[in-house]
Amino acid sequence: MRQLLAQLGRFGAVGLIGLVIDVAVFNLLRATVFTPDLVHGGPVIAKVISTSLAILANWVGNRYWTFGATRREQVVREGVEFALVSVGGMLITLACLWISHYVLGFTSVLADNIAGNVVGLALGTAFRFLFYRSWVFHPNRSMPLRPAEGPISPSSTTANAFDADRADAAGGAAASPAGIRPATSGSPESPRAVARGRE
Repeated sequence: MRQLLAQLGRFGAVGLIGLVIDVAVFNLLRATVFTPDLVHGGPVIAKVISTSLAILANWVGNRYWTFGATRREQVVREGVEFALVSVGGMLITLACLWISHYVLGFTSVLADNIAGNVVGLALGTAFRFLFYRSWVFHPNRSMPLRPAEGPISPSSTTANAFDADRADAAGGAAASPAGIRPATSGSPESPRAVARGRE
């Protein structure tokens, strides 16, 4: 639970930086080159650009800070998965903005910001955190397992089993270490035999 709260705190801090980038770039583009009067669909295009820049900033922050302990060695694969989840969150945000602007008819700057940067951002953030934690940066996928003494081949396993069978057939002789003779069963030598050996 403590780890989850710590991750939520770091994720929120990284997300706040991404939010500043997203909102600033969105409003800058919407007020200049992508105004609705000049470009049809300008607010949506501006949102795609601003969200893409925020996604890049979020990937760096989440990879090296929020989920730094569980980041993976496969940077490209992790980046692709991060981008897929981020695009999913962006689509949620864009859907909220599109419905508000083009379906419901709320076309003011305030309405666009509420739809895209409040409602859409909240839903998209929840979606991203869930999939970042459960898929992209999941601890079980972070570090590939490496055997300590190399892989065990089927041939070596078969050979070990064959040696064990031979040892059982020979009364355990094959299983004895080299240079050490196994103890034999039977009665110990008599004192006379010992004396003869000394003579």
